Amino acid sequence: MANATEIARALLTAAREGPAVASCTVMGATDGVDISLGAKMLVYADSELGDIGGGALEQAVIDFARASIPKHIVQTTAFTPSGDLVEGRRAIESADAIVEILVEIVEPAATLLVVGGGHVGLAVGQLGAMLGMEVAIIDDRQDYANEDRFPYEAKVICGDFGEELEQFPITANTFIVLVSRGHKVDELALRTVAERGAGYVGMIGSKRRTRTVLQHLAEEGLDPEALDKVFTPIGLDIGAETPEEIAVSVLGEIILVRRGGGAQPMSEYGRLLASPRR
Repeated sequence: MANATEIARALLTAAREGPAVASCTVMGATDGVDISLGAKMLVYADSELGDIGGGALEQAVIDFARASIPKHIVQTTAFTPSGDLVEGRRAIESADAIVEILVEIVEPAATLLVVGGGHVGLAVGQLGAMLGMEVAIIDDRQDYANEDRFPYEAKVICGDFGEELEQFPITANTFIVLVSRGHKVDELALRTVAERGAGYVGMIGSKRRTRTVLQHLAEEGLDPEALDKVFTPIGLDIGAETPEEIAVSVLGEIILVRRGGGAQPMSEYGRLLASPRR
């Protein structure tokens, strides 16, 4: 059984360098349920540290937490003492007994890699920084890739797109936005990153332009499955026009990929406004 110091050290390691871990904490329980409030267990992709009492409940929490790691979630989830997931306020209120578990994914900050330091790239990086992402900007023009241009914390890289992207570390927690000055640069960048397992690759441009880029890369022999996962045209359809609005559209899509959701207004009136234009 892990002690509090071991768990604290493991959480610190996960936050600094990974791998991601689901921190599972007992937050509440119905009177009479034999479980220790505050008990904590860490669930990795292939192992666990600590426990919350064993049995069917613990196994159910392990399964739920492991499935939650790729979703980067933070949420309180209810289970019955026998390990059944209880969803919805009414179901929770009517259950004879429940245990509330806070499941929080702890991992290094997501990396937002912006290819192109123009007006859109500037706005995308700024919003990403506001969301707590580690931002990197790549451009081959000194006027668009210098620290004075970016009024927020970012790693600014000036150099050849192909060379810099080849050596940039890309993981499943890297989110790549291609907003360079033209389709030739975007094609070069996409060729370099498409098959490297990023959590998100999005490319700006019209449907015609982006279709041409994808067709060229497919003809070169790039993995069709990887190309199918490229988000292009990029962003959510919110009618964005300005660089700042485009940034909201793009980061909204990235949040959707990371967290999940329906990408619809939550109010009935909002859904009505968002219905397909006639």
